[in-house]
Amino acid sequence: MFWVLLLLLAWAAAGISCTRLCLAAVRAASVDADAARGHDLTLYEAAFLSGGPARVADLTLVSMARQRRLLLAHTGWATVVDPRGRDDMERSVIGAIGPEGQSRIAPVRATAADADSVRRLADRLVAAGLAVPDGARTTVAEAVRQVRAAAAAVLALAVAALLLPAQSTGNEVPVAVWFALPLLLTVSCLAIARIEVHPYTRWASPAGQRLLGTLARHSDASGDDRTYLTSVAVRGVRAIGEPGVRAALTHRDRDAGLGGWLQGAREGG
Repeated sequence: MFWVLLLLLAWAAAGISCTRLCLAAVRAASVDADAARGHDLTLYEAAFLSGGPARVADLTLVSMARQRRLLLAHTGWATVVDPRGRDDMERSVIGAIGPEGQSRIAPVRATAADADSVRRLADRLVAAGLAVPDGARTTVAEAVRQVRAAAAAVLALAVAALLLPAQSTGNEVPVAVWFALPLLLTVSCLAIARIEVHPYTRWASPAGQRLLGTLARHSDASGDDRTYLTSVAVRGVRAIGEPGVRAALTHRDRDAGLGGWLQGAREGG
């Protein structure tokens, strides 16, 4: 009857993971459904709700590059042209680049994403009911991954139980049937989550997602500069039209040596 212990493990994995998913979904749905009314998202807010602090840093870099106040080399270097930031986000980027006016882009993005200005932006969005609070950011997406892992564990435990010799349930019910119950629980939770709370966002509340949906539709309506930046805020680096800028932001940060530094300096200015 060793298979019973495996069954208990299967139920524990399924029960704990499904409970976490339910709690995460409840927390995500607890934000005021009317929070989106009367709120017009700024570009920085749209970037945060779409991709978090890293997206805000990317948007700031792209915006400054389009205004020729920052040069982004495809080798992964950023060079400051205009050292006067027009808002807190830009000042964070310039400060992250440093007094020499040139730096690798990867550490600049990381530092700017962790700046106080981004944290204040996050706090405002949470207070407005548009962003998911910090305590709930391991929400539905991570909980769904846990349920998927639990489903795989249940299958593995079922196979192990079936491979054990002399399997007898005592009431002629096949062992596989007993393991089918926790598997059904996990699959059902995944199906409900797919219908009720998909997409599994890490940053935007349901109200924030509705605003983002409206913003995304409007971003396809025209081709002006703000529309372009809106696309970058909502869709990320893949929406960048300039190949050089996109290469700069997708460049893998590695030790390029003196040759790479000189090449970046030449392209940067």
